[in-house]
Amino acid sequence: MKKWLGTIFCMMLLIGILAACGPDETKSTKNDSDKDGEKASEEMPEKPEKLTLWVNAEEKQEKAVKQITNKYTEKTGIDVEMVPINMLDQVEKLNVEGPAGNGPDIIFQPHDRIGDLVLRGLVAPVSLGDKKSEYTDTALQAVQYDGDYWGYPAVIETYAMYYNKSLVDEAPKTMEDLMAIAERDTKPAEDKFGFLMEAANFYFVYPFFSGNGAYVFSNEDGKYDISDIGLANEGAIEGGKLVKSWFENGYVPQDLTPDIMNGLFKEGKVSTVINGPWMVREYGDALGDDLATAPLPLLENGDNPKPFVGVKSYMLSYYSENPEWAEDLMAFITNKENSMTYYDIAGELPARNDSLKDPVIADDPIYSAFAEQTKHGVPMPSVPAMQQVWDPINDALSFISKGEPVEPVLKEAVKIIGNQIEASGATTK
Repeated sequence: MKKWLGTIFCMMLLIGILAACGPDETKSTKNDSDKDGEKASEEMPEKPEKLTLWVNAEEKQEKAVKQITNKYTEKTGIDVEMVPINMLDQVEKLNVEGPAGNGPDIIFQPHDRIGDLVLRGLVAPVSLGDKKSEYTDTALQAVQYDGDYWGYPAVIETYAMYYNKSLVDEAPKTMEDLMAIAERDTKPAEDKFGFLMEAANFYFVYPFFSGNGAYVFSNEDGKYDISDIGLANEGAIEGGKLVKSWFENGYVPQDLTPDIMNGLFKEGKVSTVINGPWMVREYGDALGDDLATAPLPLLENGDNPKPFVGVKSYMLSYYSENPEWAEDLMAFITNKENSMTYYDIAGELPARNDSLKDPVIADDPIYSAFAEQTKHGVPMPSVPAMQQVWDPINDALSFISKGEPVEPVLKEAVKIIGNQIEASGATTK
């Protein structure tokens, strides 16, 4: 009996010693490394042989990402399979390929698709850690949804004003300056205009609404209230009246299309246009040294127009079997050095504070205006309910361009938007 008691006592003592030692021996503390692509092995799972990245199928973007991922492979030994797929086709393809085990680790998406991706369970949240402060506040707002971050911001873009220096001595600083140019240079019979933009397209018109106090959905701490639509308030009405005046005065033709506008500007027949950075190279090829850019002119109330800002980010597939290394790759692609490489090759602005302050961008005679304008913009809402906004508000702008009264038209548009949101079953997030 004593022998058995002694054995039991020894076993209990051994278990107690192991229990006491266990937490200290097995506990690991996760540190967010400042050197992406070089994290200590004890902080990460075993390296996979390969990571799969779906990149937007565009030649310059593919070239830039390939150069960057080759460096990642050299640094880590992990092969990166880069698959070109049109950005807007990636969602449905992931919906099929992901569950089948054939999907990627990383996709590349505009931020306004985040809400839909999250609700469909196709992506997983990411942990930006200490790197969060490296990205611009607007970029962080854009990739945030329901309290989590869902991507590593890579590109930030908005629109600004282009002008032809052979027709305009200096950039218009206020709307009054711009309208003076429009009045002076608009000669429709000669296909000449002082100011053109897609004035019946809500995407481009929004800054003239928001700068006066309008909003799509109210937003508090990153959460949208889709029941509160601010597109028929006083600021929206003020913006609508401004847009209507452009058509009434003949500054902007009712039948204007993007192709017509771009063609006239490249021919040197338009003094100023509002457009995005995606037109820089095309405009530059046509106008050469006569091409210049500037932030959008101040509104009559003295405030900056607040355009929609778009952010493209690398997102983690819900089906990735290597999420830690996928995040490591996303952090690597979007670090300062590689963001500048991407900018140099692809011509898209990085979503990083240090990159936008870099003299290469800050002193660039063309891109600096877009970088400056992003400071005054707001992220396009990423909630699925945003899809119910476009058609009614664009229809409203079309009616306004044809002389319909602004206030009742906008109120009717908001009513339709609300009804469509309710019918769609969208959540309040």
